[in-house]
Amino acid sequence: MAQYDVIIIGAGPGGYVSAIRCAQLGLKTAVVEGRDTLGGTCLNVGCIPSKALLHASHMLHEAEHNFAAMGLKGKSPSVDWEQMKSYKDETIGQNTTGIEFLFKKNKIDWLRGWGTIPEAGKVKVGDEVHEAKNIVIASGSVPSSLPGVEVDEKIVVTSTGALELAKIPKKLTVIGAGVIGLELGSVYARLGSDVTVVEYLDAVCPGMDKDVQRSFKRILEKQGMKFIMGAAVSGVETTKTKAKVKYTLKKTGSEEVLDADVVLVATGRKPFTDGLGLDALGVKLSERGQIATDAHWATSVKGIYAIGDAIDGPMLAHKAEDEGMAVAEVLAGKKGHVNYGVIPGVVYTTPEVATVGQTEADLKAAGRKVKTGKFMFMGNARAKTVHQGEGFVKLIVDKETDRILGCSIIGPGAGDMIHEICVAMEFGASAQDIALTCHAHPTYSEAVREAALACGDGAIHA
Repeated sequence: MAQYDVIIIGAGPGGYVSAIRCAQLGLKTAVVEGRDTLGGTCLNVGCIPSKALLHASHMLHEAEHNFAAMGLKGKSPSVDWEQMKSYKDETIGQNTTGIEFLFKKNKIDWLRGWGTIPEAGKVKVGDEVHEAKNIVIASGSVPSSLPGVEVDEKIVVTSTGALELAKIPKKLTVIGAGVIGLELGSVYARLGSDVTVVEYLDAVCPGMDKDVQRSFKRILEKQGMKFIMGAAVSGVETTKTKAKVKYTLKKTGSEEVLDADVVLVATGRKPFTDGLGLDALGVKLSERGQIATDAHWATSVKGIYAIGDAIDGPMLAHKAEDEGMAVAEVLAGKKGHVNYGVIPGVVYTTPEVATVGQTEADLKAAGRKVKTGKFMFMGNARAKTVHQGEGFVKLIVDKETDRILGCSIIGPGAGDMIHEICVAMEFGASAQDIALTCHAHPTYSEAVREAALACGDGAIHA
């Protein structure tokens, strides 16, 4: 019976990062993972492969729409779908083998198989039982399903199946206008599919700033995506090669049918805790099936902790990574900390959308007095040179103190630019602090400074 200081169940971003930090802090560490490769959903069938397809399809879009204007003449490239998928798989392989190298470097044991917890302090993998002073559950999440919609990963697919389609569909229906649906929808729209997004709510990307929601939807429509908002999907009927999506419009109550070659179900994700034996252990769950934890990520059972998608909070890889490092610090007797008020979110379409902190509507609903500074990318020289002048930076600050409370960016490089605001918020900075900081010209980041200036006397280039 092997004995460890900590056994982590799951080798996704939360699990593998936690393992590395535990090892760095001197804890004898093992990770249980049933996949053939490390990295979890994110690296294998999520974040990384989808970004590869987003990049490839964006290059195609540039060739078809912008190369000629830049003096790059010639026939637009054709799509070799199998080669594009091979490129995606190669990208996955480079990342997953990189984690294996890090495990060996940090002397972390990979317990291959699916784990159960027969009792506190013990993890069973296959026929072997391993002892640990502490157990960290980092089991991640799986796609949510809808009543009346049966997924076969061929015609009716989740994000996993959408990355491995046999061919590019002529008609793709996406159920859900969240991050996953819009990212993968934009991939196939750029590859030539007729994409229709069916959303239950009246706005895309629920929870985002209303200005961003309106602008984002409008931009995606200009790129060819269609939207049916306020529609409740009641079921999907399939044949060998086709599907019919049935939905009801909430405003009129009329029942409609949409034909599709492929249906992508992108209605969110739910914690994956099946088979761990949590009920028998007495580990408390929330009404939504999440593992309940305290401020130190401890569950209701002593010695068992949980992080990432399995617990409350945004289901984001970087949130899981932060929790993974923090719980490692706790287990090593240090002070682990995660600032949940400064966790950015990014949609990797073109243009990108990035947010951090609170929205203007949420702050006003809470009675906060705020002011906003907004700057359009049409006034940013660098953005216009790359045909990405749509979108804006919107900064939200406290009206009295000028302290930054939130930010939304829709534009080129938004996912990277948002971190300037994240760092500023960590230090309690004001909009004026950003406005007085010299930004290189020409860069996209100048739009952030201009938005900060707009919180004061006004932007320069607006």
